[in-house]
Amino acid sequence: MELTTLLQQLINGLSIGSVYAIFALGYTLIFSILGIINFAHGAVFTMGAYFTYALIGSRFGFNGIFANAQLPFGLPFPLALIAGGVLAGLVGVLIERTTFRPLRRRGADPLLTLVSSLGMAVALVNLIQYFVGAEAYSYPSSVLAGLPPSINFGTPEKPLIVRTVQIVIAIISLIILVGLTLFINKTKTGRALRAVSEDGTTASLLGINTDRLIVLTFFISGFVGGIAGTLVGLSVTITGPYFGIAFGLKGLAVIVLGGMGNIPGAVLGGLVIGIAENLLPASAVAYKDAIAFAILFIVLLVRPQGILGRAQITKV
Repeated sequence: MELTTLLQQLINGLSIGSVYAIFALGYTLIFSILGIINFAHGAVFTMGAYFTYALIGSRFGFNGIFANAQLPFGLPFPLALIAGGVLAGLVGVLIERTTFRPLRRRGADPLLTLVSSLGMAVALVNLIQYFVGAEAYSYPSSVLAGLPPSINFGTPEKPLIVRTVQIVIAIISLIILVGLTLFINKTKTGRALRAVSEDGTTASLLGINTDRLIVLTFFISGFVGGIAGTLVGLSVTITGPYFGIAFGLKGLAVIVLGGMGNIPGAVLGGLVIGIAENLLPASAVAYKDAIAFAILFIVLLVRPQGILGRAQITKV
């Protein structure tokens, strides 16, 4: 493989890997607080993409209750991206209130909560299909108006062409990753979240409002998931109500690979899988969705707690 081609594939891998990372952070945040997986996160990812698509003033298709519908206004893409993320965050809060909180207050088995979140995911996906249909939607090229479609970082003889959308995705993902890291590590609320993740009962006894922080966690999780959905839709297309399912499975692979509940691990796992997928030879591209689980299988054989995870200490 030529150096230029290798660099091209690495850039492609870093771009999609950064999206995997911020998507997996939504899983990681909730798991670190509650110790359970939110299977509805993939549906929130999908809804974020649809929210942003609607907010930029795009028209829906001819299936669903909103057939041929269009908002009377269109926001600039940066504002629509943020607003779509906020709406996805509010869906996350709704999921917490209806799916997680009632079972948590009853002290239900975590398996019941997991199944409940899976049921919520199915319900949300079917709602999406009911309202906007099952066809694919592509963001109009005008969302990046004023920017060239691609940039050549190489020479005319050895071009290294990077799509502008990939650069935009990488920059937005980096901003989210840095901002979330600073929030968790440098703010009072972030320190309270870390305390709740260590021991919710003790944190509550120390005066920390755990219910409020859990709601905040679901909002942040939904927000970053919605942003990730928009970025994927911008890069390729919104393939339908179920397009978050494949990313949901891959996000699970990312957090297990990096270490359950470990934020740096989620970032590292996302980048590893993104780069590995794009380094596949052309003849194996059809199997790229399997690469995440192949890497996961190999790593877990060697290090069951994940790359950056901590081994469980059994007390006797």
